[in-house]
Amino acid sequence: MSKLFEPLELRDVKSRNRIVVSPMCQYSANEGHVTDWHLVHLGKFAQGGAGIVFVEATAVEARGRITHGDTGIWSDSHINDLRRIAAFVKSQGAVPAIQLAHAGRKASMARPWYGNGPLTEADLQRGDKPWQIVAPSPAAIGEEWLKPKPMERELDEVKAAFVAAAKRAHAAGFEIVELHAAHGYLLHTFLSPLSNLRTDQYGGSRENRMRFPLEVAQAVRAAWPAEKPLFVRVSSVDDVEGGWSIDDTIAFARELKGCGVDVIDCSSGGILGSATAATKTLLKRVPGFQIPFAERIRKEAGIKTMAVGLILTPQQAEEALKNGSADLVAVGREALYDPNWPLHAALALGVDPEYAQWPVQYGWWLTRRDGLLKKLGVNR
Repeated sequence: MSKLFEPLELRDVKSRNRIVVSPMCQYSANEGHVTDWHLVHLGKFAQGGAGIVFVEATAVEARGRITHGDTGIWSDSHINDLRRIAAFVKSQGAVPAIQLAHAGRKASMARPWYGNGPLTEADLQRGDKPWQIVAPSPAAIGEEWLKPKPMERELDEVKAAFVAAAKRAHAAGFEIVELHAAHGYLLHTFLSPLSNLRTDQYGGSRENRMRFPLEVAQAVRAAWPAEKPLFVRVSSVDDVEGGWSIDDTIAFARELKGCGVDVIDCSSGGILGSATAATKTLLKRVPGFQIPFAERIRKEAGIKTMAVGLILTPQQAEEALKNGSADLVAVGREALYDPNWPLHAALALGVDPEYAQWPVQYGWWLTRRDGLLKKLGVNR
């Protein structure tokens, strides 16, 4: 039996396998509204056999967008288009999920293909105007980046925005929500001593730095239906000297478990640099380089984890699960390369040699083609 294709129950939600398609920003929304691009983009992954399919980082406030192209859930007007995506994903046998996010000091920047940095004159000419950004402290990412307003009354505003977003996600039909507390975005910047320079109850000690993210998690858990699971994505380490550590993450994960969080999504880095990645890193990027983080957090915090990051082959994913390193495996860019990655994994692991897991519109033809290829002596 394959562990990768073993179903997993999380509260009252059942995933048909352990494969998750990560939230991947498309920077292609209109005033936060998803489009047909997002429907087809995400629908492919559901057709491709994934157990859980995540809508990308979706802003809980307009000022919490990374770029003007980010998806949003700060208004009831966003619900209907998102409902269309959730319904289609579910119709294909996958669990519809959505990541709730606030970009903090990484907000109001250029789309990646326009520079992946601060807005330029060319962006302004395209109509992408800057807006006031917020963060725990007034420290900008770098010299050319916008300086954020330190949060005061905004603390309650943002917390309320996450709660309202969770309620909208439920109304849209999503069965899992994930809080984005990684990659240098708002909740992560409260955690990291490199970005949180506050001297009040939300800064200083690790306990204080965890306070606001934990308050958000508690508030969202209370608003999100009890039968539906809650995930949190973390940067397991800042990957910068003097930053947030794996020991810090284990302590945070224990507290999140106490708040009713079900799964920790174990990424890393991003406290410095662009919206999409840290520019200087200590970690060596090799296939599966973040799996050890998922393993330590799972074992030492006693909570389910999701491994992510350069997981390329079915065998690699299977090994991580069988070794007890994680409960779920997420693929991102590899799914862009091959939207049918889960179906191909089932073939490779001998789970589905007859295309039974494929959409019938595809599988019927492929079984017959295989017969022809065998007659022709063609090995696939």
